[in-house]
Amino acid sequence: MTVRGLAVRAAIFAVATALSIPGAALAGKLLIPMDLKQANHLKAYGIAFWALTKNIEVDWLLNYRSGSFMIDGLENVGAECRVRGVTYEEITGTEAARIYAGIQSEDNNMDVVRLEKAPKIAVYVPPNTLPWDDAVTLAMEYAEIPYDKIWDDEVLRDTLVHYDWLHLHHEDFTGQYGKFYASFATQPWYVEQQVMYEKKAKANGFRKVSEMKGAVAQKIKNYTGAGGFMFAMCSATDTYDIALAAEGVDICDYMYDGDPPDPQFQKKLNYGNCLAFENFTLEANPLVYEYSDIDIPPSPLVQMLNPETDYFTLFEFSAKYDPVPTMLTQDHASIIHGFLGQTTSFKKRLIKKTVTILAEKEGTEEVRYIHGNFGRGTFTFYGGHDPEDYQHQVGDPPTDLSLHKNSPGYRLILNNILFPAAKKKQQKT
Repeated sequence: MTVRGLAVRAAIFAVATALSIPGAALAGKLLIPMDLKQANHLKAYGIAFWALTKNIEVDWLLNYRSGSFMIDGLENVGAECRVRGVTYEEITGTEAARIYAGIQSEDNNMDVVRLEKAPKIAVYVPPNTLPWDDAVTLAMEYAEIPYDKIWDDEVLRDTLVHYDWLHLHHEDFTGQYGKFYASFATQPWYVEQQVMYEKKAKANGFRKVSEMKGAVAQKIKNYTGAGGFMFAMCSATDTYDIALAAEGVDICDYMYDGDPPDPQFQKKLNYGNCLAFENFTLEANPLVYEYSDIDIPPSPLVQMLNPETDYFTLFEFSAKYDPVPTMLTQDHASIIHGFLGQTTSFKKRLIKKTVTILAEKEGTEEVRYIHGNFGRGTFTFYGGHDPEDYQHQVGDPPTDLSLHKNSPGYRLILNNILFPAAKKKQQKT
């Protein structure tokens, strides 16, 4: 059964229960609004996740008051909302039934998706301390959503099978150490990172870091194809596909792996291995802070220095017929402030036709947010580094999300964390 079918069945069942069973109309519900009346949008996702960990099912009301949540009116749920500062409304079963019925009307672009089990989350992150933060881990920690940290050893040992959702952030899967050589080659953190990566590659039986990272990328691809949910931001988006395309091809210069790249590396790329991109051209200069022409660097300079002029727009999808992209774009704003990253946006003409574009900068080739299927799983790529730090620099302090608790840009991240809770029910049916 499809997600659409499950959503309809769940909503019809809820309405029928509330209206036809004696006394059921008196059973209260707790509505967590996600429109501008919500005091803390980010922690509201944490409430939904917390409820799932307590075996309390959550209905995600797509496009109803900006993607609100409906939960049984249990006292412990209300108490948890109060503790976390999340706005909620107590409503009767009859009122809930009217909401469900209105959502199911063909006149409204809305639907209901039942969330039933908290996904087990892994974040791919190196064990050393790096001079930048990770927006997704910041979001999960602020929302109080638990996760495990894993790295190359765990991926290569196939521990991904124990997780439903995997996050990749600001990682370089090409083995070029983020192409930071020109700016940071003498910095202690860079030197330590290269030494650690090289030791790790040898310990795992690889001659080069690029070979190990390529093997890791393939393991993640296998995980996704087997039904996993993969989410990537910043440079983990394009470098992941580049690593897949460059399987068996040396694209790294001598300062990265001790020897020059294959002079024919561009011609040897296999775009068929990629999940999202095709026909891209690699940046051959090892001193340029770009991997390929997939990324569109910010331009002109005045835009880069003025975040007020940089926005991207979320696409609107049919909630009843395209529930997955609808889930991923739930927000209380349709126009989102832009933010930079090593990979900021994706060139539209290099995106595979099978990939769904979720957000773009209107009137340009700049795509900011995409989603696709691979095998029985899915991948979602989100350009940029930190939705509330426009031009995050190496060494900048982490963003304090208590100052951005209603961030529309961070909401897009948290949509992805809840998405597997809905998908798993589809897979079981």
